[in-house]
Amino acid sequence: MPNPAPLPLLPFHRLLTVSRPALWINTVGTLATGLWLTGHLYRLDASLLALLVYLTLPFNLLIYGLNDLSDREEDARSSRKGGWQGARLTPAEVSPLLCSTLLLNAPFLVGLALLLPLKAMLLLLGSAGLFAAYSLPPLRLKTRPVLDGLSNVSYALPLALPALVLGAQGTGAPLLALMAYSVGKHAFDAAQDIPADRSAGTHTVATTLGVRGTARYALVWFLLAGVCLWPVSRLTALALWLTCTGMALALHTRPTSQRASELYPLSIVTPWIVGAVAGVQLVARLVRGG
Repeated sequence: MPNPAPLPLLPFHRLLTVSRPALWINTVGTLATGLWLTGHLYRLDASLLALLVYLTLPFNLLIYGLNDLSDREEDARSSRKGGWQGARLTPAEVSPLLCSTLLLNAPFLVGLALLLPLKAMLLLLGSAGLFAAYSLPPLRLKTRPVLDGLSNVSYALPLALPALVLGAQGTGAPLLALMAYSVGKHAFDAAQDIPADRSAGTHTVATTLGVRGTARYALVWFLLAGVCLWPVSRLTALALWLTCTGMALALHTRPTSQRASELYPLSIVTPWIVGAVAGVQLVARLVRGG
């Protein structure tokens, strides 16, 4: 019998491009923050280490690979795609990307199902499912205004995984804050894609509200995120308000897609800025022995 043909796979450097390493902070950082909130930041646990590895390339390939596959028409019209902000796929890369995404995710999910408590595994699958539903038919939540942003709470869900794994206290207020931030950030980031999305006939919260309306919408969610953080860390809440509400107000003042594109790098680094402020407080607490 002839040997079966090898599965078509994308080269590693293309997988990295598709997975957008600059955005891995949104998954890896969220898990690390959740671990900090449990009070077990330095605890070595096989299931948590496996989760940490999974939330790098495999999980981000699931998030952005499916998104790039579904948005090929819009991405072809978007000047920001084709680099670190997202891949511009060729027709020949569709099947290799699907195979690569499946082969990188399936073994991890099977292994994690054996390692994680049931509630933690269900939460992880729920987050992955929301990301898939955002990009893929029949739901394709990206094309359902308001639901497109609300589905982005999936970015926040890994925050609760360490508590579920370790049986520690919940992370209620920070989780709500990150959910609100994720909804606001999704809307803000979508403002720069309004021309490309409208040209492709894709309806999003941004195309529905327009640039100025999207800036207001994002501003409300950023304010709510800070309110949720205030009881936990006033300094972190202030950092979030300063950066995120600042960029929303800057867009509201000059409401154009070009301005949204100019502000996008700030949007990318907001998790790093807010995380750094929280991290300084963590170090100070450790030094004090608290």
